[in-house]
Amino acid sequence: MATKNSGPVVASVALEEGDAEKVASHTADLTSVSADAGPPYTVFSLRTRWLIVVLLGYLGLASTLTANIYFPLLDLLAARYAVSPQAINLTITLYFVVQGIAPSFWSPLSDRVGRRPIFLATFIVYTLASAGLSAAPSNSYAVLLLLRAMQSVGASAVLSMAYAAVADVTVHTGRGCFLAPMMTAVNIGTCVGPVVGGAAVLRSGDPRWCFRTLLAFGASGFLLIGLALPETARSVVGNGSTAARGLCRTWWSMAHIHARPSRIKATSKGQTRRCTFCVQTSISPAFSRIYGFDPLQVGLCFLAGGAGILAGGLIASRLLDHNYRHMARNCGLPVDRVRGLDSVAHFPLEHARTHGSVRILTISLAAVVGYGWVLDQPHGHIHPAVPLLLQAFLACKCTILLQTYSALAVDVFPKRTGTAAAANNITRCLLAAGAVAALDPLAQALGYGWVFTLLGLLDAVAGVAAVLALRRWGPL
Repeated sequence: MATKNSGPVVASVALEEGDAEKVASHTADLTSVSADAGPPYTVFSLRTRWLIVVLLGYLGLASTLTANIYFPLLDLLAARYAVSPQAINLTITLYFVVQGIAPSFWSPLSDRVGRRPIFLATFIVYTLASAGLSAAPSNSYAVLLLLRAMQSVGASAVLSMAYAAVADVTVHTGRGCFLAPMMTAVNIGTCVGPVVGGAAVLRSGDPRWCFRTLLAFGASGFLLIGLALPETARSVVGNGSTAARGLCRTWWSMAHIHARPSRIKATSKGQTRRCTFCVQTSISPAFSRIYGFDPLQVGLCFLAGGAGILAGGLIASRLLDHNYRHMARNCGLPVDRVRGLDSVAHFPLEHARTHGSVRILTISLAAVVGYGWVLDQPHGHIHPAVPLLLQAFLACKCTILLQTYSALAVDVFPKRTGTAAAANNITRCLLAAGAVAALDPLAQALGYGWVFTLLGLLDAVAGVAAVLALRRWGPL
């Protein structure tokens, strides 16, 4: 029986100030969900869903491992290919540009033909590119550019499709507890990548060993997709009760049988990602120059950011589910973990998901500015633990915001989750690419202090404006 929430919505500490009045306007439209309303959202068992999450976490390393293994190699690659550091930074910029554009092709295609065929196609491209880099000659900078771009084509869509696959098999109310472990596994690449890269440089002096590591990873990922990853796209298998066909079936099973994307959300995520990649790009040259670290020590410096990412993933999972349930209670809605909310179209998702974003962005401004001025101090003047702690905090903040707005994107566009994730990815990667390309020239002209001051102000102002606009007008 439909009921209305009588009386005003009571604001609590889990909501931003002023949210209670805004939420009240939604409450009159909301109705409670019947426990018998239709089939379950998914028929995949809990065990199968966790298997999917584990596999997606491993496959998602294609994005983080491939990007971060490269940072300790910058000086060696410049010497190997006889080019300037700015030319090597151009390979990073190109990687991010392609990473922003390629998912706009792969992800919508996965919404139509299925996740599995596109996962297989992207890992074929990725593995071939890694094989080429493993054997690339040292006298061809153009080959390095081309193969890194090809590698990005293969790796870039994995993360957006992983978000979409999780959305295929989880309801809104419990999505955070599945997204967070997946992203925690994915972000291990941020920790491991620089260490692997630094160790390879220190041990052999040949960056091709890093690319051979990526070749082995790509081949293993392709085999895991083929053998074990089930099809989840709701356009292909519905809630899992429709049998998959052709490439959408696992090799294992065949052997046995004989919306318009939201610009505001994209901008919110893009601002955060731009700042994070600028911090990561600055680590290798800055710590080598200021503290005299060798490549392995530089690689180990990335572990601080990795720890922040892991912590951010754990925090984000609890915040997402807690704020969603709290908002549902304030709106008079029962939470059904099997079917979700039938009235989600009227549920104030923007308020539930973005709680705390303004405070986080405001606090992080001080960390970004502080990080820049620490790097501008004379050699040995400030202990390296200080910039490493700031790096960890910024990585934690970035992870919380990225998971928040990724969850919101798939919430608002449940039938086009791959497309929505890809659209967010375009803004995120293009902003990061532009910032990385400009970082070295600006740092030489202004110093790291002023560069990160400007970056922090831009991150905070644009991010807060996007959050407030999202709460006021919703997705545009």
